[in-house]
Amino acid sequence: MDIAAAREIGAGIAVIALAGVGIGLGNIFSTLVASIARNPAARPHVFGLGMLGFALTEAVALFALLIAFLILFV
Repeated sequence: MDIAAAREIGAGIAVIALAGVGIGLGNIFSTLVASIARNPAARPHVFGLGMLGFALTEAVALFALLIAFLILFV
């Protein structure tokens, strides 16, 4: 196996984390919508936590893409 093939395989494996990020984001927002639908008065408290969860989960996606680009281009 040459180095170019190993780079592409490694970058593909690094991007697998994006599947987990997609599942996590769907879970965060479905729970956010369900909780606001059950108790609209709790929206100010729950919305901030939902956005924090979104930001942290999205950071994992950015880290996975960064690792993939580092593997491919460095």
